[in-house]
Amino acid sequence: MEYLTDAAGRTPGHILCCECGVPISPNPANICVACLRSKVDISQGIPKQVSISFCKQCQRYFQPPGTWVPCALESRELLALCLKRIKAPLSKVRLVDAGFVWTEPHSKRLKVKLTIQKEVMNGAILQQVFVVDYIVQPQMCGDCHRVEAKDFWKAVVQVRQKTLHKKTFYYLEQLILKYGMHQNTLRIKEIHDGLDFYYSSKQHAQKMVEFLQCTVPCRHKASQRLISQDIHSNTYNYKSTFSVEIVPICKDNVVCLSPKLAQSLGNMNQICVCIRVTSAIHLIDPNTLQVADIDGSTFWSHPFNSLCHPKQLEEFIVMECSIVRDLKRSAGAGMISKKHILGEVWVQKTSEMNTDKQYFCRTHLGHLLNPGDLVLGFDLANCNLNDEHVNKMNSDRVPDVVLIKKNYDRTKRQRRRNWKLKELARDKENMDTDDERQYQDFLEDLEEDEAIRKNVNIYRDSTIPVESDTDDEGAPRISLAEMLEDLHISQDATGEEA
Repeated sequence: MEYLTDAAGRTPGHILCCECGVPISPNPANICVACLRSKVDISQGIPKQVSISFCKQCQRYFQPPGTWVPCALESRELLALCLKRIKAPLSKVRLVDAGFVWTEPHSKRLKVKLTIQKEVMNGAILQQVFVVDYIVQPQMCGDCHRVEAKDFWKAVVQVRQKTLHKKTFYYLEQLILKYGMHQNTLRIKEIHDGLDFYYSSKQHAQKMVEFLQCTVPCRHKASQRLISQDIHSNTYNYKSTFSVEIVPICKDNVVCLSPKLAQSLGNMNQICVCIRVTSAIHLIDPNTLQVADIDGSTFWSHPFNSLCHPKQLEEFIVMECSIVRDLKRSAGAGMISKKHILGEVWVQKTSEMNTDKQYFCRTHLGHLLNPGDLVLGFDLANCNLNDEHVNKMNSDRVPDVVLIKKNYDRTKRQRRRNWKLKELARDKENMDTDDERQYQDFLEDLEEDEAIRKNVNIYRDSTIPVESDTDDEGAPRISLAEMLEDLHISQDATGEEA
């Protein structure tokens, strides 16, 4: 038998194994590795088969004591979760290496190969490699269980607006999607005058109410109903209801302010147009271009209503249009809009083209209108206005016509619209043609108002070809720079892209 020698030419000493007599290098146990392994099993106490729970609905694994975490197959996160299941036995040995052994994705089995070391018999260090089998057992997590049981909820947020138009709700829906406020909801139900959000905890509902107070002018009331109680442990089970009422004013509404409120806003005229509703009501005076913002608390202190319904909008044709250059402003006047130009126009109803009846009015759309253009407006001269503030006004101060917006070819705008919005997954009632018309109105508002677009995620529609930012009629369009790419990347339990 040949022995290796060291640098000095000396042959290292060998001893015989005390068990089998095989020559070995000296070690603290004076025994060979094979005999040592037969005597000592350092993996003793470490389970070789462990069960792990997996929720099929949300593709998450259970991590005791009460957490469900998403993990892809053979990922570091899943490996850490598997090792935590045997953390206590592993603390008695030194873990050198760990890794997955490939298993068929649908086998409901995970195999983890472990390499451990431990000091045995007079200081000798023994290393051992073995495999732990994890049996994947299906179990529905608490969140999915509550989703399946649709009647289970602890709190509900009822959002209402007493209007016939849903523009504010369409805008609110996009804000909820952008900031992920729908993630904790168990169910979203749409009814004729609002939305109901159901939650599993009162805290999530309160968070939603706080979000609504920051995004739209509203007021809310809270109530709770006792469901059950335990007199022995002094515990009570309540269902909470939060009623949120949004101000009954939408974009493009014509409103009449009270004299006191109009004076406090810089001596505005009482007849104003709502140009948008965000966290406040934004009004403009079509006679002077004076603007004002009214928050929720101010509105409820001095409430006012819309004078006309959107279905009462009539189409006019511009006969003459001139820009008002020098306008005398009264003392104490408020801010003037820089985005609008004051104009004086003569208009005629398209339904009265066979007559010579024309209407004169001032408008905040002077920068958009030219003779021959079509414009939508309200005919206040021939309308029965049942409003307490209008009835007390001098008839000379009530305009004959209030113009709202320039009218474009809707069919052509829909055909060239190369963007889209996402929608909330909710239980809908039957959607009629009026809802579709209102939704198209909201999309047109996004194209015309840049201030509203900043709070909305707009996605590129790859099915529509890219064209110029304006069409032949000059209708406003959303530029490509303002659009997001709509990505659809998801992973299933096997870790592959779906």
